[in-house]
Formats: sequence, structure tokens, C-alpha cells
Amino acid sequence: MQAKAYKGMGMEGGVARWYDKTTRRDLPEFKALARKVAATLTPGANVLEVAPGPGFFAIELAKIGKHEITGLDISKSFVEIAKRNARQEGVAVDFRQGNASQMPFAESTFDFILCRAAFKNFSEPAGALREMRRVLKPGGRALVIDLRKDVNKAALDEYIRGLKVGLLDAFMMKWTFRLMLIPRAYTRQQFAAFISQSGFENSRIDETPIGFEITLVK
Repeated sequence: MQAKAYKGMGMEGGVARWYDKTTRRDLPEFKALARKVAATLTPGANVLEVAPGPGFFAIELAKIGKHEITGLDISKSFVEIAKRNARQEGVAVDFRQGNASQMPFAESTFDFILCRAAFKNFSEPAGALREMRRVLKPGGRALVIDLRKDVNKAALDEYIRGLKVGLLDAFMMKWTFRLMLIPRAYTRQQFAAFISQSGFENSRIDETPIGFEITLVK
């Protein structure tokens, strides 16, 4: 029997629709990240987002430049939602369903890969990194952005305050972080171990207030 590709509950149906609705408040963050990434890309670059969910980053990047953008998500519902969101925004992004540790792409396909806020949910983290390396072109770059396990309470509370959500939403977010997300997150040492198993020889792990930004070059 094939191992499940993700930890915890699958993001399908109503759960995926709820996530699409609630993460729209993060659009300024997606726009800023898209601008940051676009500044590093050459025209016509092949870009892959792993686990794009509703597709907000990929869609924002598609608005900025003429790139070939693909999104790969394990959730059938997210793929359908992302395709709809792209149509509504009038941009072309190739959203597909697939497993991060068994990607349906040829070797050396992409110039850049992004995986944001999803890596901790993969059941085969080292396998996902190996696949990122395989599908990157020589000299290609991957960026993994995710929560870190040792995030402290004050930093997390400050992050949630900065989102300027209501009291109920703030309470629910704190509960979700502390009971679901942080237990799945990794330490710097764990990430370093996954990288060592992946074949990436050029890597950098930078800390953010609540997470890591991990840069990997093939």
C-alpha cells in the first residue's frame, strides 16, 4: 500500500474552500513574495510552486512577468480552486494534481521552485527535496519557506497581531499553530539532515521571526 503523501487531514471539499477564503487576507504577502521572486528570474523562466493551495502566489507571479508557471498540489479540490482563481484573474498557470515526492515532471525542467507553508505537511520530506533537485535545471534554485519548531510564544503572538484579525480568528489561529502546525514543524538540525539526504550541495538556512527561508541551488 502506497504511503499517504501528507500528514494530518486532507485539504479537500469544504476545508479547501474555507482555506481559500481565509488566506485571501494574506494577498499582500503573496504579492510581496511574487515581486521578490520575480526580481531574481530571467524572462521566460520555468517556475514550479509545490503545494500552491488556492494558487495565490503563482497567480500573482503570472501577473508580473512572462514566465511558464506550474503548480503541483496533492489536493484535487485545491487544483480546481486554483484553476478557477487563475481564470478569474485572467492569467495562465498550469495547476496539476500530484505528489511532491513523486513529481510528474522530467528531470531538469524548472529554473525556480517555491514551496511555502507546506513542507511540514509532507510525509516524505527528504523525498520531496530529492524531487525538487531532480526537476531543477543545473544552476536552478529552490526556496522553501516554513514554520520552525522552536518558534517562541512572543514571536508567534506578534505575528498574529500583525495580521489584524478579529479576536475569534486570532484565538483559532493560535490554537491551530500550537496544536497542529508547530508539532509538525522542523528544527534547523532536521532541515539540515533532510538537505544532506537530498543531493543538494549548495544550501542556506535563514531564520525569520517564526520560521525558516531555505535556499537550495542545484
